[in-house]
Amino acid sequence: MSLVSIVRFIFDSQPATSRERSEALLNPLLHEDPESGLSATQRMPRATIDSQEEEQVHEKAEGPPPLLKPQSWDPRLIPDAIIGLSDGLTVPFALSAGLSGLGNTKIVIFGGLAELIAGAISMGLGGYLAARSEVEFYQATLSMTRLLVSKSPCKATSLVRSLFAPYRLQPSALDSIVSSLAISPHLLVEFLMRFHHEIPKPAYHRAYVSALTIAAGYFFGGILPLLPYFFVEIDDVESAFWWSVAVMIVALFAFGYVKTCLLGGWKGRSNLFKGVRGAIQMVGVGGVAASASMILVQAFS
Repeated sequence: MSLVSIVRFIFDSQPATSRERSEALLNPLLHEDPESGLSATQRMPRATIDSQEEEQVHEKAEGPPPLLKPQSWDPRLIPDAIIGLSDGLTVPFALSAGLSGLGNTKIVIFGGLAELIAGAISMGLGGYLAARSEVEFYQATLSMTRLLVSKSPCKATSLVRSLFAPYRLQPSALDSIVSSLAISPHLLVEFLMRFHHEIPKPAYHRAYVSALTIAAGYFFGGILPLLPYFFVEIDDVESAFWWSVAVMIVALFAFGYVKTCLLGGWKGRSNLFKGVRGAIQMVGVGGVAASASMILVQAFS
């Protein structure tokens, strides 16, 4: 939690007519303490100061950072897509490999499509319920925080004071911040949600987007092992199976590499090795799942 970000939050949240008063209230943060002769920044923990000094040196070396455009997409779509694709690339592949032991491509196609559709719906519903749980948890925490601010304002302000404890602010500066928040209960609620509970406000369409992303990832990942079975004769299961294995090895390897590098970085030899290791692990998981499925089908047939 950055002291600068907190002060900026307090100042920016005030209406234009109240910003002069807010600036006056927060002014002690920018001046020296008459007793210690230190500013609020100088009274920060040493680790915080060192981090800010490193950022300043980095900015001087590279010049001013470019303006960042606001993201037009939800970054949480990435883990949703990973969940859908990772399951879609393993479960349907294992099922189609197991059904191949029955020697009929129609059985593989119909069984695979049935599992694919049911699995996509199930995964989508799971993502929807998980996202709805996030919204419900946020609303419950918001209601609890509003009740705390309205019924026990002293407890609410004590939470604000505890957040600033690591910065060792002088009492006058801390009182200024608490006063600036206390005059606006809605601002105090927003402050506690953001800096105390650290719960971001979920988008109203989050549940639907999450469900569609996971379901689409599962479907498009799971359709790959079925494609070879559409282009062979009904009794030529063996060749379709080996084509399916080849397609899935490439798909699993590519997915494992991209997933690892997307989360850890693309540049550097270490990231390259991590990406290859993640790709090999993904191929191994799919191979184990397919082998287990084939063994079970052969055992019961």
